[in-house]
Amino acid sequence: MSVLQVGLLYGGATLVAMFSGMPIAFALGLVATVFMVAFMPAAALDTVTQNVYEEMSSITLLSIPLFILKGAAIGRSRAGQDLYSALHVWMSRIPGGLGIANVFACALFAAMAGSSPATCSAIGSAGIPEMRQRGYPGGFAAGLIAAGGTLGILLPPSITMILYAVASEQSLGRLFLAGIGPALLLVGFFAGYAAWRYRFETRRARTTRAGGGIDSALLSTESYTLRQRFAALPRVLPFVILLTGVMVALYGGFATPSETAGLGAVLALVLIAVIYDTWRPKQLDPILVNTIRESTMLMMIIGMSLLYSYVMSYLHISQSAAEWIVAMHFSRWVLLAAILVLVVILGFFLPPVSIILMTAPIILPPLKAAGFDLVWFGVVMTIVMEMGLIHPPVGLNLFVIKNIAPDIPLSDVIWGVLPFVGLMMVAVVVLCFAPEIAIWLPDRLITTTR
Repeated sequence: MSVLQVGLLYGGATLVAMFSGMPIAFALGLVATVFMVAFMPAAALDTVTQNVYEEMSSITLLSIPLFILKGAAIGRSRAGQDLYSALHVWMSRIPGGLGIANVFACALFAAMAGSSPATCSAIGSAGIPEMRQRGYPGGFAAGLIAAGGTLGILLPPSITMILYAVASEQSLGRLFLAGIGPALLLVGFFAGYAAWRYRFETRRARTTRAGGGIDSALLSTESYTLRQRFAALPRVLPFVILLTGVMVALYGGFATPSETAGLGAVLALVLIAVIYDTWRPKQLDPILVNTIRESTMLMMIIGMSLLYSYVMSYLHISQSAAEWIVAMHFSRWVLLAAILVLVVILGFFLPPVSIILMTAPIILPPLKAAGFDLVWFGVVMTIVMEMGLIHPPVGLNLFVIKNIAPDIPLSDVIWGVLPFVGLMMVAVVVLCFAPEIAIWLPDRLITTTR
């Protein structure tokens, strides 16, 4: 069989396995093993466990369970609700301040926890009821939290960035730094939309009231004293200090990513024990169980995805696909657009982990040959994969929101997130015209260090 026929068969078998409902890790592992039996020497089967182990023995991957433990410790406490409450108190006088507070709370919590679903759950469980109580439409409130949660895979510590660093052989520190500027750009876009939408809804509420309709809670005002504002800070500041300390340790060169992850996990456990009195075995059990379950699931996907990529490389599928893309002689921007469209389509069905590990061997060589900075592309690709978390049919954040706000129809949630998908597309275009937003900070710090 030709490489093209094997490649088409490989892709078709993968789709069949995926749509059969089989867990992603087992689907990828099964397809890879079957093709090893059919097209590779019999001795190759004896090296399956060795290959998976060697691929997973990267010291960079060690940071994943530790970052998950840190996120689980913070996510299982009241840190998210306290963070949201503090920001709400301080931003209450700003038009649309409640919505903006939710965006900032999502960004800060995502940076502490590193998990998009955890951010949606922790901030949304407090923020969505508060927004709805104050007259915000349910779809808008849900969309704000769902989109804010996506920052969890862009802001460090991002597990997605860790996997991209491994797959692309790029510096994890540079990737983490490169994600900060685009994340702030998205926070600005989301906050700006929240303020505009608040003004729009307020004008509509005033028109309704002038016409003799029902008064909206949006038209009510509330204020907090300076004493109340400072009273909201004590429980939040330790976690902000933790975030700052971890970043200083990582970017200051005082610790490796794995050491930083371990330090962050231990300090997070200490903080929830001191602040929330969470130290007893019964209280720690859900945190540890969640960490083990999520870490095992992720490492299984990573291991099987790497085996899948190894078989694809051995059969020359990835090399031939990359050569075919180069031979098409696309302009560099058409090439980039085609690859990003592919990532969007894959995002309909696959999580970011699988997308990165399955596509990296094919798409990165042509991009590098076209002169694209792979660190910059990693950020752009991450934003595009963020869209997959909030657009149907498999947007994970949509179902997290539906779980914490079951009375909001799923259709309203979907319509609520679409403007944020559009803002993410705008952010990608901005990054294409101004790549310095992503690469200025890592280049500056590395130059300064040298």
